[in-house]
Amino acid sequence: QVQLVESGGGLVQAGGSLRLSCAASGKIFSRNAMGWYRRAPGKERELVATISSSGGRTSYADSVKGRFTISRVITTYTLYLQMDSLKPEDTAVYYCAAFRGSVVFSNDEPEYWGQGTQVTVSS
Repeated sequence: QVQLVESGGGLVQAGGSLRLSCAASGKIFSRNAMGWYRRAPGKERELVATISSSGGRTSYADSVKGRFTISRVITTYTLYLQMDSLKPEDTAVYYCAAFRGSVVFSNDEPEYWGQGTQVTVSS
């Protein structure tokens, strides 16, 4: 069984910070690239950030670059998304995902998904 469980979402004021966490199985976490997606009503699903299996390669959507940081701690099988300088347009459900390979390419689709955690940024 593969489980991805997100936590850390909530309500914050614009300019504030949140850190999202994703707990994963050790087998998947150690061998697979992972990432964060988000979906807001009226908007297409957006790939926010990705990280390779080793943690050495990361990528970010232009909309969050410089504000969000993705990381992974192998010893605890946990993926993180540190979100700073939050804006109302960051409001969305955020999903943890695991990819089949060790590195994410532009056309890759996730193999596994978490159930999501709500992030709401007020004005």
